Amino acid sequence: MKQKVVIKYEYQKLKVGEHNFTKNHFDAFVKLNNLHGNKYFTVLHNGIQFKEYVGIIQVGGFSVEIHPKSDKHQLDSQWRNVLIQMLHACGKISPKTTGAANVNKHNLNLLEIYFELFLKEIELLIRLGLIKKYRKESKNINALKGKLEFSGHIKRNLIHKERFYTTHQVYDENNKIHQILSLALEIIENLNSTPYINSFVSKIRFSYPEVSKIRVTAKTFGDLILDRKTKPYDPALKLARLIVLNYSPDISSGKEQMLSLLFNMNDLWEKYVLIKLKNHFKTTDSNWKVKGQDVKKFIKNHYLKPDIILKNKLTNEVIVIDTKWKLGDKYISVQDLRQVYTYGRYWEAKKVMLLYPGENRETSFEKYLNEFDNTQHFCKLGFVSVLDGSGGLCKAIGNDIEKLLDI
Repeated sequence: MKQKVVIKYEYQKLKVGEHNFTKNHFDAFVKLNNLHGNKYFTVLHNGIQFKEYVGIIQVGGFSVEIHPKSDKHQLDSQWRNVLIQMLHACGKISPKTTGAANVNKHNLNLLEIYFELFLKEIELLIRLGLIKKYRKESKNINALKGKLEFSGHIKRNLIHKERFYTTHQVYDENNKIHQILSLALEIIENLNSTPYINSFVSKIRFSYPEVSKIRVTAKTFGDLILDRKTKPYDPALKLARLIVLNYSPDISSGKEQMLSLLFNMNDLWEKYVLIKLKNHFKTTDSNWKVKGQDVKKFIKNHYLKPDIILKNKLTNEVIVIDTKWKLGDKYISVQDLRQVYTYGRYWEAKKVMLLYPGENRETSFEKYLNEFDNTQHFCKLGFVSVLDGSGGLCKAIGNDIEKLLDI
């Protein structure tokens, strides 16, 4: 039976007893939060309050999706698709494999979308033909080949004189890449409750070779070096990394398995704006070059790193944009203003802009009051709509930002 998914939004609360959220679930959420430096949510008395992280958490039979929402007046139903589209745009979900049609057809939650995407990548690899590699194996065989292991041979074959215990090379599919992918398949089998995904896993398992079980860590993925033959495995391995490294068996007091896929909305918003700006100025054949997170040393081991830098290739004019995924209002943080002013000084940018999600509004650049030199820096609060007229993710956001910059 398919689990019911609880829907929550950024900064909303979830209390024990609400939506079948039990004390065991609460304990698991707290332990997960502790493992990640308490960055995912704030722990309350018998409850939690979500922060800027969005995605899905599944503990045993309980799943909660955390959606973004940049405007309290916009409809809740729009924001799940916005999140999926933003993950597509930022490369977190491949658009070629999982689209809106599939999401609607199977009514998958965010975790199941990733499961389906991974399974389709494995299905493609099986169709292309799984690679084989040489590996060393020590075992009893009926013909002498490779290196005879005398101690092991004597220990095992005093009676069976026809056998040889040897170390020899085997050319098969039991290699580290397939072992990693098999572990991700096993996690999906353990956590999934959707008939469609279960059927898909069974189909994959029928064609997938039996491989050895290994312990997989972040270092396991870091040590992998893909060559020309193994390059097609890259998308599947990236998804396997996401699934395996976010899987936490036995994390709660009730020994319930957990998997969490959470994304920082500040990072997603910054990356989405950067991608759309680059695409916009590239297609308009503009003289503006867009760069993300340029770095300059500030003091000692501290650095300044604005989100987006625009530089005109003809005039060398520089514009700094700092993205903020929160409701922009007249009560702008003084810290934010000081931050972008510092960016302006260090990058010698005449214009700096704090960019917020929200309805497009008319705002203007205002000059900083500077009594120390004659340099001129102008700051602006920019607001761009995340949604288009149909409730989907706004595709023309690059054009909207260019208008805000008055260039």
